[in-house]
Amino acid sequence: MELRHLEYFVAVAEERHFTRAAQRLLVSQSGLSASVRALERELGAPLFVRSTRRVELTGAGRALLVEASRALASVRAGKEAVAAVQGLMRGTLAVGTEQCVTGVHVPGLLARFRSEHPDVEIRLRQAGSASLVDDVAEGRLDLAFVVVSGAVPEGVRLIRLAGEPMVLLCHPGHRLAGAAGTRWADLADEVFVDFHQDWGARGLTDRAFEAVDVERRVALEVNDVHSLIELVGHGLGIAVVPRPIARKGEAAALSTVPLAGAETGLWEVSAAVPEERRTGPAARELLSYLTHPEADEAPETVDRP
Repeated sequence: MELRHLEYFVAVAEERHFTRAAQRLLVSQSGLSASVRALERELGAPLFVRSTRRVELTGAGRALLVEASRALASVRAGKEAVAAVQGLMRGTLAVGTEQCVTGVHVPGLLARFRSEHPDVEIRLRQAGSASLVDDVAEGRLDLAFVVVSGAVPEGVRLIRLAGEPMVLLCHPGHRLAGAAGTRWADLADEVFVDFHQDWGARGLTDRAFEAVDVERRVALEVNDVHSLIELVGHGLGIAVVPRPIARKGEAAALSTVPLAGAETGLWEVSAAVPEERRTGPAARELLSYLTHPEADEAPETVDRP
């Protein structure tokens, strides 16, 4: 099995399109298609269901994608490790982040890395924490800044960076605006604006309402902070958000109300990285910036059930 075949297969699987995959890899579409067919012949199974508009992975393709991504990540890490021994830092650094994470300023961190290691190509993906952690586990990302509210995939460890409380965000004309605090159970009849289910804040909020046996109604589901603040600002619903996001809402004249109860918990931001032996030199270098002697406190490695 050739690495080139795996690389072409992963590109098609991620793009769901042969033409876009060929453009991404700067190869001919005919050559890419021939490589995928050769891989299918070698494995004795179809990897894609092809149509005129897009392609979908078969069961065999989904199984191969996980291992192929990990294999390519290991090869890349090996090349970068050899370069590091020679005093060089090159290759690619793939980073993921959820929006508005606290405890780390991602643009500043990446800018410092680029200034010190200009030969390393930086790639950034912004998404929900659940999908970002899966990307780290499967080798598509070198590390990600996430909020994990559930189990961590095998082969991934979390380095805790910071924690913030969850609070209620509402329109200034809402009945709770200006209140000294409220309980989760008192929000049972409200209409909610919230993030998609793979966001860390959404997972924390869902679990908190489950803990008080309240079934809430999420009528407006968004995938960015700006849209959530806009919807709450027009009185279309309330939202439970981490304190840093609430501060952005306050700048838009929204009201913040503390939440009471043991189920409130903390919105904990962590760096999700592969297990030690799979963490590449570029990722280790970026992580070293987080434990710089000028920092107030060194990050803490944590485990989750």
